[in-house]
Amino acid sequence: MAETERSFHRPGRRALLGGGAWALLAAGGARASGQQGFPSRPIRIIVPFAPGAINDTLARVIAERLAPVVNQPVIVENRPGGNATIGSRIAAAADPDGYTLLLISAAHAITAALAPDLPYDSIRGFTFVTRVARAPFLLVVNKDVPARSIQEFIAAARKQPDTYSFASAGNGSSAHLLGELLNTMAGIRLLHVPYKGTTPALNDVMAGQVSCTFSSYTGAQGAIKSGRVRALAVTSARRSAVFPDIPAIAEAGYPDYDLAGWWGILAPAGVSPAIVATLNKAFNQVLAQPELADKLAQEAVETSGSTPEAFRAHVEKEIAQYRQIIIRTGIKPE
Repeated sequence: MAETERSFHRPGRRALLGGGAWALLAAGGARASGQQGFPSRPIRIIVPFAPGAINDTLARVIAERLAPVVNQPVIVENRPGGNATIGSRIAAAADPDGYTLLLISAAHAITAALAPDLPYDSIRGFTFVTRVARAPFLLVVNKDVPARSIQEFIAAARKQPDTYSFASAGNGSSAHLLGELLNTMAGIRLLHVPYKGTTPALNDVMAGQVSCTFSSYTGAQGAIKSGRVRALAVTSARRSAVFPDIPAIAEAGYPDYDLAGWWGILAPAGVSPAIVATLNKAFNQVLAQPELADKLAQEAVETSGSTPEAFRAHVEKEIAQYRQIIIRTGIKPE
């Protein structure tokens, strides 16, 4: 029995306290003991996306390595639908005991900016645990676009407004917002061409029907290797460690251009600071493993742990950025 528990059972201890005081003290001791023993049963990570994609892969490779760290099974549960809002709603409504977690992506911030009437508060409805990974998007152009660098592409688009176009997976998608941000910051007019998904969007870029798109590396790597598209830049503020030879759009004179893909872990609102600290330490211990970094690098994803406070500030900043783009351009979700 733990020392804190034994101390409540010393002879004469209860006699020195009134019944009410004893009940409060015992309850407080039980709560403290429960937090110190966390976790004492399996943890589940809700993934609000379908199995098979990078979101699911990321959750499973982290869960596999998290289990021996916390000495408990870590179960991944896919709850897709509603642009990730179904799984997010389930997680937000769960008991704030640290045993239900949620893997979110940058879509969490985009949805919050696009849809003010969500069934949960994207910030206050959750407890932030840590960011786990990041992956910039690539600006890729059709092989026949004459520009060989991001600077040349912007210069050409500025010289010929409404001549170059960019494809996206639909209104309000990541690629749509990234293209509109480039339009605003660079003072150019790339025409937006929405599609029903990333695959048809990239297919038409390869076919030369559209000039460019913003894609994940895993989505575009086949087209890049075949020479049907060229990667001009990454969308993060700095170059990616996974492909360091590709410059950032920020290097072309737009230092505030910084919107990349990312993933992180949330819990329901109200989880105790002690449990959050335990979870944060465990996740960051996993993320520091070199073999995990090597495995995710194959998907062009970088591990990227953080404090809970830094992760919350990052999500708040991105929601504000996306909201500004949406207001400025009048984007409406499909």
